[in-house]
Amino acid sequence: MSLRIVRLGTPRHPQEGTRIGTVRRPPRGIAKERFAADDWYDVWYPELSPSAELVASAQKAETPAEWAAFVRAFKAEMNAPAARRTLDLLAALSHGAHFSIGCYCEDEARCHRSVLRALLAERGAAIA
Repeated sequence: MSLRIVRLGTPRHPQEGTRIGTVRRPPRGIAKERFAADDWYDVWYPELSPSAELVASAQKAETPAEWAAFVRAFKAEMNAPAARRTLDLLAALSHGAHFSIGCYCEDEARCHRSVLRALLAERGAAIA
């Protein structure tokens, strides 16, 4: 059993399980009925995405210092009680189920999913 961190829209791993989209907005130009069939996500959960303001700052971040500022701010958002409980739940579920979380960004190192990976690892999640 494990949790995978994935890029939405990429082919699924055979043991991936339910794919959760941790993105602020659904994919553009894709019919809702195609989200799961086209490997975007099965469940949309924007509560684990950065706020609109933080998404904008992440997209503008060009230097390591600007990216680090985004990471600090996103971690602060994920420290809110509801987000903490969600991360704790996902970490616990990762030991008994196959599922994944993801975002659209091509480069995980410059994506909020890298921060989610670290936060889940800190909670003892079983990450594939």
